[in-house]
Amino acid sequence: MKADFRTKIKTREELAQAIGRRPRAKTVIMCHGMFDIVHPGHLRHLMYAKEKADILVASLTADAHATKAAHRPYVPQELRAQNLAALELVDYVIVDANPTPIENITFLEPDYFAKGYEYFSDGVPAKTLEEMQTLEAYGGEMVFTPGDVVYSSSKLIELGGPDLSIDKLVALMESEGIDFEELRRTLEKLNGIRVHVVGDTIVDGYSHCTVLGGAAKSPTFSVKFERTDLFTGGAGIVARHLKSAGADVSFSTVLGDDANKEFVLNELREAGVVCHAITDRTRPTNYKERFIADTYKMLQVDRVDNRPISDRILREICQTMRASKPDVVIMSDFRHGIFNRDSIGKILKEIPAGALKVADSQVSNRWGNILEFTDFDLLTPNEREARFALGDQDTAIRPLALQLFQKARCRSLILKMGDRGTLTYRSLGPDPREFFNLDNFVETLADPIGAGDALLAYASLALASSGNIVTASILGSVAAAVTCERQGNVPVAPTEAEDKIAALERRARLA
Repeated sequence: MKADFRTKIKTREELAQAIGRRPRAKTVIMCHGMFDIVHPGHLRHLMYAKEKADILVASLTADAHATKAAHRPYVPQELRAQNLAALELVDYVIVDANPTPIENITFLEPDYFAKGYEYFSDGVPAKTLEEMQTLEAYGGEMVFTPGDVVYSSSKLIELGGPDLSIDKLVALMESEGIDFEELRRTLEKLNGIRVHVVGDTIVDGYSHCTVLGGAAKSPTFSVKFERTDLFTGGAGIVARHLKSAGADVSFSTVLGDDANKEFVLNELREAGVVCHAITDRTRPTNYKERFIADTYKMLQVDRVDNRPISDRILREICQTMRASKPDVVIMSDFRHGIFNRDSIGKILKEIPAGALKVADSQVSNRWGNILEFTDFDLLTPNEREARFALGDQDTAIRPLALQLFQKARCRSLILKMGDRGTLTYRSLGPDPREFFNLDNFVETLADPIGAGDALLAYASLALASSGNIVTASILGSVAAAVTCERQGNVPVAPTEAEDKIAALERRARLA
């Protein structure tokens, strides 16, 4: 039986023992790079290098030092390492945790270090010169491989990268010791977790119309009204997702004295959510009506009042949360009055010791800042909210997420990146990585509205149940995918999440 090619992947110390110290019986050549998408240019480079020595070592730039573009590396380091290890001509693979190969050149002392000819044809760059000097210091030699055909991983990816979502997921799970059964077991353990949600309720209206025509003398079009479908959204749908997943849910919110209030209370009652709704007769229940024709959203009309809530209402919210004795507290902020700098601090003081603290700030076109929620266990903003909080529209996504993670002082951060999936940062510890990326698991997109709410609910419960942010991120992404694959913002049932996990497992087996 052939040995597993993954045994070629070594730590720096293991590799040093395998190749021995200089002078050695078998010569060693090292190639270093990102190897994001292994293309013919890489293969020519590796084949030429292999001709110059007995042992070929492929050295990979770690994910943490990928700085070429906003969403790089396209392939995570574990999978990049496996791709190279699967090549017969490569003897060993190492993931370099340093920003440059200098330290590992010094530590391993390869006889040769191979570079592509493009690094030499127009003069030697400063970094390459430093590598040459490091080699010369112990008697090593730089080798430049032919560069008659030059390919670019970045350009190939930009043309349309391959779908590696399942490969990335499997590589992450293997490196973390997680399997699909573990995901199912975590789903089963969500029952009975006590959660208290505080946040703004929104009634989402979808008014379906048929376009009749446009006016001849003005930019006005006429539509025929067909029907309006109502859904409880905002923090209300977060509460319903949590209840659907099996949690015991109590919910503090503010509603107006109107028909939409009764709609919300009836939906939450039928869902089994214990709703502590405080009526404020001076404001409407938040209502956002979208006018839709032939699946296109033509117009959205918001009936909202974003004034801060009164001290009386804030005291009632704090009292009900304290009385619920929650295992998890979720602050779902849409900036419609409940949350501001003053109220956030007062609500935080009432959270029981030991309860998991989670916040999500969906500011949309209003003023709000996820950085007002500091020292939480989990934050789940999207990229736009992160850029708004940091006042930064230019930085690449990973350093942007790291900056937000550090400033918020949270234990874990799941940054939602829309159709690009999620990027998770976690506190440093014994785990193999500080951050990881998940592609989205959507097969056929129907309606992306509410995906973030589903992710927030399932990730929070999974984190409370398992204590594992990798498991939580995967289950959150699974729930988000289920929501995207159907119309309307309705709760995700555990059976739907199980079906999605089964579909991912089937794809993994085929892969």
